[in-house]
Amino acid sequence: MKLLTKAQRERLLKNGATRPDNPKPVAKWFNPTGSATWLLTELDPENPDAIAFGLADLGMGYPELGSISVTEIAAYRGRFGLPIERDRHFRARHGIRVYAEAARAAGRIVEYGPELDAAAARHHCAAHA
Repeated sequence: MKLLTKAQRERLLKNGATRPDNPKPVAKWFNPTGSATWLLTELDPENPDAIAFGLADLGMGYPELGSISVTEIAAYRGRFGLPIERDRHFRARHGIRVYAEAARAAGRIVEYGPELDAAAARHHCAAHA
């Protein structure tokens, strides 16, 4: 499976060029035999095959926003020789700041639950203040 669809790649490149303030994640990658997960918001327009930006959770309890090596992730093979996969069903409901805040509270990336609900409520209130 390809890590990005053509539409996702175009959206990630657009985000990388325009640098929106709080973009929704465009793609979710995960390790099918481990606990690592990534939510991507943009690709570096000058080096799109090598560098992405987003929320990275390597399964150690400390998810963080930052640069992600597309090259390393694409080359990685885990147990049973399985590569990193794209979550074909992922659809972001919030901006990356909500996911980052919820991930810090939960110690891992979450797509639902009390940490995400609380972070979304705080950001919704702040946006309307």
